[in-house]
Amino acid sequence: MGRPRTPLLDRERITTTALQLIDEQGEFSVPQIARRLGVQTGSVYHHVDGRDGIVELLRERVASAIDPATLDLDPWDRALESWARSYRAAFAAHPRAIPLLMTSPVRAPRVLEQYERAVTVLLKAGFSPTHVMPLITALENLVLGSALDLAAPETMWELAEDTPTPHLAEALAAVSEGRADRAFEVGLDGLMNHARALRTTAG
Repeated sequence: MGRPRTPLLDRERITTTALQLIDEQGEFSVPQIARRLGVQTGSVYHHVDGRDGIVELLRERVASAIDPATLDLDPWDRALESWARSYRAAFAAHPRAIPLLMTSPVRAPRVLEQYERAVTVLLKAGFSPTHVMPLITALENLVLGSALDLAAPETMWELAEDTPTPHLAEALAAVSEGRADRAFEVGLDGLMNHARALRTTAG
C-alpha cells in the first residue's frame, strides 16, 4: 500500500487535539491525544518532546492570536495598552489553558520573541531595566486574570439571607453588564498611570 497523502500525525494535529481537550476538560494527557487521533501513544512521542513539548506548542498556538503589530504603535503607552488588549483576547478564547501554561517556564521561541519586543519598547521609551520586568509581569497578571474573569459567571457573588451584607448588595445592584471588561480597564488604567510615573521619575 502507498503512503497516505495526508500524514496521520504531525505537531499541528497534536496541538489542535491537546487544545480541544483542554477547552473541554481543563487538562490533557498524551494517551488521550493518541486515542482521539487513533494512534498509539508512542507515535505521539515521535513528534513532540514529551508533555512539556506539547505545553510549549499550546503556548505558541494560543499566543499566535496576539497581534504583534500592536508593539509597533507609537507612543510606547499606546503600544503597551494595545498589546495588553490583544493578549487578553487571545487567552480569553482558551481560558482553561491559562492555569496549565502558568505552571511551566516560557520556552517557545515565538512567544519569547514577543516578550523581547515588549521589553525593547519599554527600554527605548526610557524605562530603567530594573522596572521593565516588574511592569511586564504585572501587565501579564492583569491580562491573564482578566481572561479568566471573562469566562466566569457575570454574577460572582451570591448573597445569603443569613449573612447581612447591605453594602455589598448595594454595590452589586449598581453593577451593569460588562463587569469583567470594566474591571480590566480600571486595572489597566492604574497600571499604565504607574508606568508613566516611573518613566517620568527615570527621566
